[in-house]
Amino acid sequence: MVSRRDLFRSAGAITAAASAAAVSRVAMAALPEPVLQTKPDTMAPLLPQTGRPYNPVVTLNGWTLPWRMNQGVKEFHLVAEPVVRELAPGMKAHLWGYNGQSPGPTIEVVEGDRVRVFVTNKLPEHTSIHWHGQRLPNGMDGVAGLNQKSIQPGKTFVYEFVARRPGTFMYHPHADEMTQMAMGMMGFWVTHPKTNHPLIEAVDRDFCFLLNAFDIDPGAATPKIMTMTNFNLWCWNSRVFPGIDTLNVRKNDKVRIRIGNLTMTNHPIHLHGHEFLVTGTDGGPTPKGTRWYEVTTDVAVGQMRQIEFLADEEGDWAFHCHKSHHTMNAMGHDVPTMIGVDHRSVAKKITKLVPDYMVMGERGMADMGEMEMPLPDNTLPMMTGQGPFGGVEMGGMFSIVKVRKNQKAGDYSDPGWYQHPKGEVAFEWSGALPEPARFAAEGGQSMPRKTPAPPSEVNVRKPTGHSGH
Repeated sequence: MVSRRDLFRSAGAITAAASAAAVSRVAMAALPEPVLQTKPDTMAPLLPQTGRPYNPVVTLNGWTLPWRMNQGVKEFHLVAEPVVRELAPGMKAHLWGYNGQSPGPTIEVVEGDRVRVFVTNKLPEHTSIHWHGQRLPNGMDGVAGLNQKSIQPGKTFVYEFVARRPGTFMYHPHADEMTQMAMGMMGFWVTHPKTNHPLIEAVDRDFCFLLNAFDIDPGAATPKIMTMTNFNLWCWNSRVFPGIDTLNVRKNDKVRIRIGNLTMTNHPIHLHGHEFLVTGTDGGPTPKGTRWYEVTTDVAVGQMRQIEFLADEEGDWAFHCHKSHHTMNAMGHDVPTMIGVDHRSVAKKITKLVPDYMVMGERGMADMGEMEMPLPDNTLPMMTGQGPFGGVEMGGMFSIVKVRKNQKAGDYSDPGWYQHPKGEVAFEWSGALPEPARFAAEGGQSMPRKTPAPPSEVNVRKPTGHSGH
């Protein structure tokens, strides 16, 4: 552990701390030292120094949990605890997570590894961990009350099983799920293949992140756990744009991105400038005969998707959820549509009474991206972000894949904005505009509409007697 700890310290990344409140000193002597991380930065890949070799992943705005080898067993230590997570500069949330962060650290193992995970509970209530998608003994599946007793506050439990198949997985509680997952308790798990696999190709860069969401009132810091649909902060690894790091790659790198969805809705994830293949799900690698090129893939609730593409187009390429409200921050759902309404006269009267009053939505919502309206403490603008050409007008689930020909292998640093070659940027036309040619007929219905017959006239005669019956 000394060399690995020194590696992280040299990067300014990790602080190790003993969980003294959880277990006694005698018990701690038998446990792996819990390693904590509080920074929301994307950490460099953790190169394996013990155990089987593998090509490590990079967790977007996250990190990989170190381990120790103990008589051939790979041992980890997770600490479930309250954490403070910066969602983006200017806003922090009071969440629950693991080892100082939400989501917790990524766990990386190799197919065939015997894995032992110590879980210490520093939450105010009981918990458990379910190893989402793993093949393991039933008593290690982590459903509190069904497969095991709950882990009570201050207690440490041990999970042990063999990582039987390679793939992309998650971990999360299966105790008071509504509260604990809404508060941010989740993490990524990657099992690498131990040998060359016919369906898993080697890649140059391997990223992973989880989709999660919170409902936090502007000015507040704790999520509302009873929310079912109207979330206002759509996150990648508990970060929102502009706080989501960019994915920095070298031109012609083969790139893999692993995505897990633990929100309450599906997310169509869209990449600009490239096509990709869906090469894996939570069920394992996909057969090659089922793969076709996409630019958007839908990730449903509880699912994992693994996409791969060749980064052969240089530039700064948007990468985001294609649900338009999922690329906004802390938006209100009850704002009326005011497009086309002239507020000028009434706004003058209101500002005499309310100096900070601002008109919203008169010309659309793009003004929200650059407005200087006072915001409550600890909240974010609905749309924000400054690019090289002006406001980006985004939030939530949005980032950028930066492809550069001079990015070095293994270098994940941000190369800055793309310098476009001359003549390759859209520009304003300043010449005369021709009169548009218009069709004489604007089209119509596909077939004539059937004209209904005029209604029949009905004469009603009131009987005058009973004769003739």
